Amino acid sequence: KRNKIKFGISLNPATSLAKIKKALPLVDFVLVMSVNPGFGGQAFIPGALNKIKELRAIFKKDIAVDGGINNITARGVRLAGANVLAAGSYIFAAKNTKQAIDSLR
Repeated sequence: KRNKIKFGISLNPATSLAKIKKALPLVDFVLVMSVNPGFGGQAFIPGALNKIKELRAIFKKDIAVDGGINNITARGVRLAGANVLAAGSYIFAAKNTKQAIDSLR
């Protein structure tokens, strides 16, 4: 923190929020994985929405979501409380990058 570097923690889909609760006061953000890490283009795991909602109720800093984000899933994760979205495959596959990014907002 002295060096102005943000520190975050990531949650895989199978990892419960209880595993990181003690660390929350120490982190600047939490990354909720909404796919199993490994490769792009996977489908969004809907159970991530409940995890995001539960996290937002107790964590007021940045909540990022990565995996299966597109113009449909983005709305759900934003409504659940996420404020940072990672959408690699959706954006890189789009014919119009700006339009794809705008559709996530």
